[in-house]
Amino acid sequence: MDPRAWRRFRRNRGAMVGLALVVFVLSTAIFGPFVAPADPDHQFAEGLLEDGTPRAPGGAMVLGADTLGRDELSRLLHGGRASLGAALSATIIAVLIGLSVGTIAGYFGGWLDSLLMQLVDVMQSLPFLLIAITVNRVVNSPSIVVLVVLLGVLSWTTLARVTRTKTMQVRELEFVQAARALGMGEWRILARHVLPNVTGPAIVIGTTLVANTILVESAMSFLGLGVPAPTSTWGTMLHDAQDMMSLAPRLVLYPGLLIVATVFGFNLVGEGLRDALDPKD
Repeated sequence: MDPRAWRRFRRNRGAMVGLALVVFVLSTAIFGPFVAPADPDHQFAEGLLEDGTPRAPGGAMVLGADTLGRDELSRLLHGGRASLGAALSATIIAVLIGLSVGTIAGYFGGWLDSLLMQLVDVMQSLPFLLIAITVNRVVNSPSIVVLVVLLGVLSWTTLARVTRTKTMQVRELEFVQAARALGMGEWRILARHVLPNVTGPAIVIGTTLVANTILVESAMSFLGLGVPAPTSTWGTMLHDAQDMMSLAPRLVLYPGLLIVATVFGFNLVGEGLRDALDPKD
C-alpha cells in the first residue's frame, strides 16, 4: 500500500477497529487448532448431563459442551479455520474471475465486451439458493471444496462490472496511449499498465466479498446445505444448536458472535481501504 494511503487508513478509527477484529479472527483460525484443548469431534461422556443436556461452561470444558458432548471451545477454534478458509478461498476464485473478465471486457470492448457482459447478466440472474440445493442433491455429501468452488463461481459479477468501468477509464489515459504508440502489444499493456491501476477497487470489493461469503456459508450450513459432518464450521455449529436454543442459548451465541465480529471487521476494513485508496470518493 502507498505510504499516503496507509496514513489515511490509520487515521480512520473504524478501519483500525476492523483491522483489529480481522487480525484476531485470522489469528484464531491459524493458531487456534494448535491450542485447542481437545479433539473437536470427540464425544465426551462427561460432556452431557444425565438428562442429555450439554454440560455448562466450567472445569476442563471452558465453554462447555455441545449437544453431542463435544468440547465447544475446540469446535469454535477448528470451525473458524474452516469458515475463514472457505471464505478466503472462494473470494480468491471470485476475484480472479471477476478481475479477468472485467479487465478484458473493459480494455478490448466491442463484441467481446458485449459477450462478457451478457455472461455477467446471466450469472447475476441465477438463483443461488436453488443452485445450492441442486448441488446438494446431485453431489452426495458435498465436500468443502465443492462449497468453495460454488461460492467463488457465483460471486464475481459485481467485481467484474466495477473492474470493467475502471479499465475503460484507464485505457484512455496518456501513459497507456503512449505505450500503444510505441508499439507495445495489447496484452503487455493490459498486464503492465492497466491491471496494476485497477487492482485497488478489486482489493476493496474482495475484502467485502470475504464478509459476504462468510454470511452465505453460514446461512447454507444453517439450512443444512453446507459442509457435512463431522467437519465443523461456525455455520454448522449454528445448525447443530438450533434445537437447543431455549436450553443452551450459548451454543448459538458463541458462533454467532464470531460470525458477526468477522463480517463487521472485514466490512470496516473494506470501507477503510476504499477511503484510503480513493480519497476523492
